Amino acid sequence: MKNFYPTLLLIFLMVFFIGCQNQQSALDQKIDQVLDTAVYQYNYMANRLPDDRFPKTYHKANDELETSDSGWWCSGFYAGTMLYLDQVFESEMFWPEIENSLKQLEKEQFNTSTHDLGFMMFCSYGHANRLKPNPAYERILLNSATSLASRYNQNAQAIRSWDSAPWNKGGEDDLVVIIDNMMNLELLFWASEHSGDSRFSEIAINHANTTMEHHYRDDYSSYHQVTYDENTGQVKLQITNQGYADESSWARGQAWGLYGYVVMYRQTKDQKYLDFAKGIADFILNHPNLPNDKVPYWDFNAPDIPDALRDSSAGAIIASALLELSTYTDGDYFNQAEAMLETLLSPVYIAEKGTNGGFILKHGVGNMPNKTEIDTPLSYGDYYLVEAMVRYIDLNSNK
Repeated sequence: MKNFYPTLLLIFLMVFFIGCQNQQSALDQKIDQVLDTAVYQYNYMANRLPDDRFPKTYHKANDELETSDSGWWCSGFYAGTMLYLDQVFESEMFWPEIENSLKQLEKEQFNTSTHDLGFMMFCSYGHANRLKPNPAYERILLNSATSLASRYNQNAQAIRSWDSAPWNKGGEDDLVVIIDNMMNLELLFWASEHSGDSRFSEIAINHANTTMEHHYRDDYSSYHQVTYDENTGQVKLQITNQGYADESSWARGQAWGLYGYVVMYRQTKDQKYLDFAKGIADFILNHPNLPNDKVPYWDFNAPDIPDALRDSSAGAIIASALLELSTYTDGDYFNQAEAMLETLLSPVYIAEKGTNGGFILKHGVGNMPNKTEIDTPLSYGDYYLVEAMVRYIDLNSNK
């Protein structure tokens, strides 16, 4: 039996929260409550999860926890969420489960068939190495960065996302790149810093610049997918795969881009990336179809607004990115992130203990056109929600 929620810890948390509530804002109290729920939920999930599997989503109708193997793009979020929880509680309550998860992920360091190694390895091993520096973790991360860099195409100056296939309209000489790939560049910057090899950061910078030029419209909204001729680097298609339409603004795609360019500024201190991140943030926050409670519809141009489904995972990613962005620039970004968190941490979106398959966040949307993971919990929704809470706590403590 995996049990990382000991009675003494529960008693401590209850006493601590009750003692502090009079000094806390309403949002601070919500964060405390949701973090307590998160610990319970991930203990509950761990007890249901086979040792060699990773949580993917949950099917309420038959109480089924859908899982994946280590090769699925979301595999790193499970360990990453638990690492954030151990960090915020200054404990090692999840460490046995984290170690098991990392062991199952280890072989993916040599996986050259995916662009998602940042999600898979940096969101897991990256945090593990940050909290518990380990030469073995560093080697795994460097190997992962090398595998990711192997997908770089010099002609297009971009990293291949998906291999060409009929479902993504990619042909024999096509290079398919999706906006999600901006999230994997942080691994490359880490690799340059820790290896001294500037090739990794040069690839990241080139990819970000190419994405700025070809993924983005004048209003700072993003296409989901751009297809290049891999021999010439010329743009062949600007389309969607998970959004409503080619010219629509898929919410999670906008979130990935915002987060990615905030990271680009953090890593390079190049003003153009900060300006670009602000442009994306302002597009999102000023969009007439952004609801008053700040949690976006799954696509900003979904045809059935205001009855369209919300995507809580996009909201969590945006909130986390805005909190970091607020540390680099003036503006209302911190307050906007607070407003998003206020909604996301409400009972509408936060599961009750012992429900939701152990996931924290409800009402995510994975792939609407493909009719998969619709109005359901998602592992990356949990990860970025917990990250946003940790960032909010850190910013308030620094203040």
